[in-house]
Amino acid sequence: MFRTLLGGKIHRATVTEADLNYVGSITIDQDLLDAAGICVHEKVQIVNNNNGERFETYTIAGARGSGVVCLNGAAARLVQKGDIVIIMSYVMLSEPEIGAHEPKVVLVDECNTIRKVIRYEPPHTVL
Repeated sequence: MFRTLLGGKIHRATVTEADLNYVGSITIDQDLLDAAGICVHEKVQIVNNNNGERFETYTIAGARGSGVVCLNGAAARLVQKGDIVIIMSYVMLSEPEIGAHEPKVVLVDECNTIRKVIRYEPPHTVL
């Protein structure tokens, strides 16, 4: 049996752009993708902390060091520039793999610069 667990998360990123006329997806600084272990074209879930929207799309790479977090296409209707979002990817693991698994959680500042990467998610805390 396989279970779906959190694989990587970019926590409290700031939306830098929303481009309704782009084909689709979310553009994310490649440094952030790498730090979270999220692949280009990987399906991600996004939670908008400002309005409660929760939706899925796929990633495309933005320029390294740019801090870009841009929602494209229809997803641009669910966010505004300056909104705070959580971006999550998931992995499917077998029962024996679960015990050793620790998700990568990337903590960023208001400019989407990496502050810290942790390999666990502390309970009952605001990061």
